Amino acid sequence: MYAVIRAGGKQYRVAPGDVIRVETQEDKDGKVEFGDVLAVSAEAGSVLPAGSGALVTGEVVEQGRGAKILVFHYKRKKQYKKLRGHRQDYTAVRITEIAFDGQSFKAPELPKKEKKVKKAHEGGEHEGVAEVKTSKRPGKKAKKHVAHAHAKKAAPKKAAAKKKKK
Repeated sequence: MYAVIRAGGKQYRVAPGDVIRVETQEDKDGKVEFGDVLAVSAEAGSVLPAGSGALVTGEVVEQGRGAKILVFHYKRKKQYKKLRGHRQDYTAVRITEIAFDGQSFKAPELPKKEKKVKKAHEGGEHEGVAEVKTSKRPGKKAKKHVAHAHAKKAAPKKAAAKKKKK
């Protein structure tokens, strides 16, 4: 089951559960309706032209701006150069339902993600961590550097290794 919709001057082939990026859409409580349905496929291999009764609904997943596109105008031998940037606004929509001719095809529900809870450390100190205060200039406040117990140790010096061989 899929439908062909028109949004923002472009056509999209959508199925329930698909996430598409369309030009900025006005939403009502996070829901978007696409009334301009061009075609609907009810069965495999058959495409029916949709009348005014077809409706595609979706929920807004995200709104943002796309990657920057640089537009460079240049005319040779005329010392004319112009550089402009453009970022297109978009709305990411997850298609939830395609309704046509009394039939309704819905997308499966997504499982809700559980938020991860960070555990608080007792006393604010980490285990195996030593704070070292250093200051290179007198009269300045010393900065705190945290030295972890699992940090790498310095390699043995070569002179000590040569003495052991003799």
